[in-house]
Amino acid sequence: MRHGFTRAFLVTMMVAAIVPINFAVSQENKNAALQAQSDKQKTDSATDDKASVAKADDVKSGKPQSQDPRVILNTSIVNITVSVTDSYGRFVTGLGKDHFDLFDDKVKQQIAHFSDEDAPVSLGIVYDVSGSMKERINRSLRALRRFIETSHEDDDIFLIGFNDRAKLVQDFTTSGDQVMNHLTLVAPKGNTALYDAAYLAVEKVTEGRHNKKALLIISDGQDNNSRYTYKELRNRVKEADVQIYAIGITDPASDGLAGFGRSVLEEITRMTGGRSFFPNAYNEPELVEICTRIALELRHQYSFGFYPTDVTSEAKWHKVQVKVNPPKGLGRLSLTYRDGYQSFKR
Repeated sequence: MRHGFTRAFLVTMMVAAIVPINFAVSQENKNAALQAQSDKQKTDSATDDKASVAKADDVKSGKPQSQDPRVILNTSIVNITVSVTDSYGRFVTGLGKDHFDLFDDKVKQQIAHFSDEDAPVSLGIVYDVSGSMKERINRSLRALRRFIETSHEDDDIFLIGFNDRAKLVQDFTTSGDQVMNHLTLVAPKGNTALYDAAYLAVEKVTEGRHNKKALLIISDGQDNNSRYTYKELRNRVKEADVQIYAIGITDPASDGLAGFGRSVLEEITRMTGGRSFFPNAYNEPELVEICTRIALELRHQYSFGFYPTDVTSEAKWHKVQVKVNPPKGLGRLSLTYRDGYQSFKR
């Protein structure tokens, strides 16, 4: 799941060697030599002190301290967000770092960062205002309002509306009302440029001020008017560190999300560690429940960060696996997270 990479902290320790200097035998030169050597020792001592302070600051700030004498350059931390649920679908909180094992291409990794905080998210809402949404928009808007009300108060939200084309309607804001006001009087019309809207949202969300990134797509039909292809969208999603959730609003009488349209939403959400839902367009309570659940899930997740041990490979897709070893009594737990990440040769 419920996502970009940040640069690694570089740990560099430089210690200057004191090199003895031979001087002429005159007393004046001896005195000069002694003075020069004394000044050199003071300089070296100051350099060592600064290096020690820098190292201590790194420890205080949480920067990883390696026992390996090799210095790995140009590595990036990989972030993985994990949702944990029990057999009843309830979110499981309170687990610690020691309850998880993380693997990169089947090689166990050291978890450098771990958090289970209720952290705010930079969030893009990608909303379908095409003609087919005309009879369904009021119900979906009431559900979307519940989603915003349940979200973290410091979430940074932007809105992209799409029909024949995708458009940034509202830039980043912490005001849910400001987002909703843009949709209250909207008149649905036109076709569905879903791929364009999703691609634009993936690009935009990287500008968010929070480390955690997510998108919520709400649509009732498959794409029929985009310039971007599904392959291009899929490749961009694989590179991005963003969770994508999708609500595909269906109509039992004429399901515009049947077949390929439904599989598109399922695949792009699955590969990012998000989820896709397909409620009945006329079942408002179901819509509201799904929106509430997504908002709560974003607030009850575990965040992992690790530095990949394989830093020499060519650009490729790395398979990630997370395992949980829960305390006794919790029973069988289910994990949702993005299943891999794209690396690039440096």
